[in-house]
Amino acid sequence: MNDQIQVNGHSATQKSNWRLPFVLIALSIVPLLAGSVRLFQIGSGAPVTMENARFISAPMPVVLHIISAAIYSILGAFQFSASFRRNNPSWHRTSGRLLIPLGLVTAFSGLWMTLFYTQPLIADASVVASFDGSYLQAIRFAVSVAMISFIYLGLMAIRKRNIPHHRAWMMRSYALALGAGTQVFTHIPWFIFPSIHSELARTLCMGAGWAINIAVAEWFISENRN
Repeated sequence: MNDQIQVNGHSATQKSNWRLPFVLIALSIVPLLAGSVRLFQIGSGAPVTMENARFISAPMPVVLHIISAAIYSILGAFQFSASFRRNNPSWHRTSGRLLIPLGLVTAFSGLWMTLFYTQPLIADASVVASFDGSYLQAIRFAVSVAMISFIYLGLMAIRKRNIPHHRAWMMRSYALALGAGTQVFTHIPWFIFPSIHSELARTLCMGAGWAINIAVAEWFISENRN
C-alpha cells in the first residue's frame, strides 16, 4: 500500500514537473509565429512598408534575434522540469552549453536593434506616428544589458559549482527573453481600445511584460530555493 502511494506520488510529481515547460512553450507560440512571418517577409522580398523598412534594409540583426530567441525559448523551457534534468543530466549539460551562446545572441542582437534601428512608424487613426519613445528604448536597453549580465553571472556561478545561483541567474535571463510572450497579453488593452494609443500606453504595455516575467521568476526562485 505504501509502495502504491509512493508510486502515485512520484507520478504526480513528474506530471507537475512537465506542466511548467509546456506553459512556457505555449507562451512562446505567438512570438514564434510573429518571428516566422517576419523571416518570411525578409526572405521573400516583401514590399517595404513604414513598419518593416528597418528590417528589410538591415536584416541580419533581426534574423539572428528571431532564430536565437526561438531556440532559446523552446530549449530553455525544458530546464524547468526537475525530473527531466535529474533523469537526463548529460542532456541538461549539453543544452546548457547551447543556451548560453543562444541567450547572448538574443540579448546582443536586441541591444543592437535598440541602438541602431530607427523607430517604426505606424498608421494609426489616419495619423502616421511612432509610439516607441525614448522611455521604451531605455527599458529595452536595460533589459538587454540585464539579460547579458544574468547570463554572465550564471556562467560564473556554474564555474564555481554554485548550482542554486546558476539556476537563479539563468531563470532571470530566460524570464526576460520570454517577455514577448507575456507582452501579447499585456497588449490586450492596446488592441481593444485604440483611443489609448500613445507613447506612455505602449511603454506600459511593453514594460509590464518584462516586469511580470521577472516578478514570477523571483517568486519561483524563492519558492524553490531549497
